[in-house]
Amino acid sequence: MRVLVPGGCGYIGSATARMLRARGHDPIVFDNFSTGHAGAWDGPCVRVDLTDAAALRAAVAQAGALDGVIHFAARAYVGESVTQPLRYWRENLTPVLHLCEALPGVPFIFSSTCAVYGQPDAGRLHEDLPQAPVNPYGATKLAAERLLSDRAAAGQGGYAALRYFNAAGAEPDGSHGEHHEPEERLIPRAVMAALQLGPPIQIYGRDWPTPDGTCVRDYVHVLDLAEAHLAALERLRGGSGSGAWNLGTGRGASVLEVVAAVERAAGAPVPRQFGPRRAGDPASLVADSARAARDLRWRPRFEDLDEIVQTAVAWFRKHPSGYAS
Repeated sequence: MRVLVPGGCGYIGSATARMLRARGHDPIVFDNFSTGHAGAWDGPCVRVDLTDAAALRAAVAQAGALDGVIHFAARAYVGESVTQPLRYWRENLTPVLHLCEALPGVPFIFSSTCAVYGQPDAGRLHEDLPQAPVNPYGATKLAAERLLSDRAAAGQGGYAALRYFNAAGAEPDGSHGEHHEPEERLIPRAVMAALQLGPPIQIYGRDWPTPDGTCVRDYVHVLDLAEAHLAALERLRGGSGSGAWNLGTGRGASVLEVVAAVERAAGAPVPRQFGPRRAGDPASLVADSARAARDLRWRPRFEDLDEIVQTAVAWFRKHPSGYAS
């Protein structure tokens, strides 16, 4: 398949582009490098601003016939979305609209998020729960899902919205991994702190209604996420219906459990500081991915937190400054 991968120089996008190529497909990467890294993808890449409809149409025309689009390009910082809502509505929703206009009928795999559920009062989260995002990041992702649903209902192309929980880990050989500026994700921050590559981590609250008082999250390996995107595209190409699917391991880990796993993998303590709770943080977010197992035949290979963390440590040992190394 010839597959367009907008945002293919980012963390999950580049992992998916590399997997597509390894499986014999032809990924065509678009990126504006606002958050992506040239070192994350060594294949052809077109620099294009997806909010520029004319530039995008020209780039799509140059790319030729496509069998699918797997869209990753977006802003993804919850706190930033609260202070810069207009930027998030422009950069997270406008590219989806422009891609739909430029690619009529082309199957569309969309990188979504568990943030669409807001602050659910539930154990494992399933897809039939109400979607009630509490920040602009989640709201823009949910709006894009609605756009794709309306497009599919009009017979203009199927879609799969993949709602990630917490993406984590790196290529097991340490060749590619996670690099964000600023880095806000727990596992890379904890690894950098343990390897003396960054400051002590901040732990927000130790009085949550969880077993050890710290927030619980579901960590899913980046390569498992890449596998799910390929499975979703195969589903749509095979004529099966559109929809939304959760992607997680179904196993929650608290902040302190993540810290302990990093200490085991790095062989060093993780310096930490405790602070008050952050507004808007749910106590627990754990996926029910039974629908993905049934419909996409997807199950995560990396189910053990220690194994996921070990891949992140291997990445930072080889690339202490990320792709700047």
